[in-house]
Amino acid sequence: MGAQIIDLSVPMDNNAKEPFPPTIEYEAHEKGAEQAASILGLKKENFPDSKAWAVETVTLTTHTGTHVDAPWHYADRTAGKKSRTIDELPIEWFYGNGVLFDFSDKVAGYELQVADFEEKLAEMEYELQPFDIVLVRTDADKRYYEDAYAFCHAGVSADATRWLIGKGIKVMGIDAWGWDIPLPLQAQQYRENPKDDILWAAHYVGKEAEYCQIEKLANLDQLPRKHGFKVAAFPIKVKDGSAGWARPVAIFE
Repeated sequence: MGAQIIDLSVPMDNNAKEPFPPTIEYEAHEKGAEQAASILGLKKENFPDSKAWAVETVTLTTHTGTHVDAPWHYADRTAGKKSRTIDELPIEWFYGNGVLFDFSDKVAGYELQVADFEEKLAEMEYELQPFDIVLVRTDADKRYYEDAYAFCHAGVSADATRWLIGKGIKVMGIDAWGWDIPLPLQAQQYRENPKDDILWAAHYVGKEAEYCQIEKLANLDQLPRKHGFKVAAFPIKVKDGSAGWARPVAIFE
């Protein structure tokens, strides 16, 4: 009681414009009566108004919608050991103090550097603490139903990702399709100058040290302050999964 809770997730929606949208099949109450009758050896008419349950069948990847990436997603080994899957991670990582970095003024394709984060921290007069949950605002979520959604965001550099991990951050999230800059821009840069530190560079920092990304956050513009609030972002336990769906929330007392 007395807490303000802000939903930080996008909906699962057939009309979303992410590259791997869900397919949701809706079966209304009339169909539910037919199913229930078949299972129970009854007739559809035996149920009130010939209606029973409503059911949806959803086909999707573990990276569809708002989700948490596990170290296993980035590589099969982290710091020389087998990378952990989403069901193996400490649940404590996913509840902690939130810190909002507002980069909504950055253009699509801008790659956020350590200096960008340091500048924001100085403005906030805040110092990152181990296990803070970092939230990066780009406002890409406002274009979730536009064809350009997956390609319209600023992204985080490998150096900045490495720096955040060095500060003790285990969970960091962004309101865009991916944590790195958009993939087509990465591919363009690679064609122009083929190097190992271009394609998926921030993700591959996960080969060096454990961390989790929350991707496709939403509503970060609704947070009334940059820190001094809690974030809960518990992922679904997908056995041996590279990611788990989540419905993160920001909690303001």
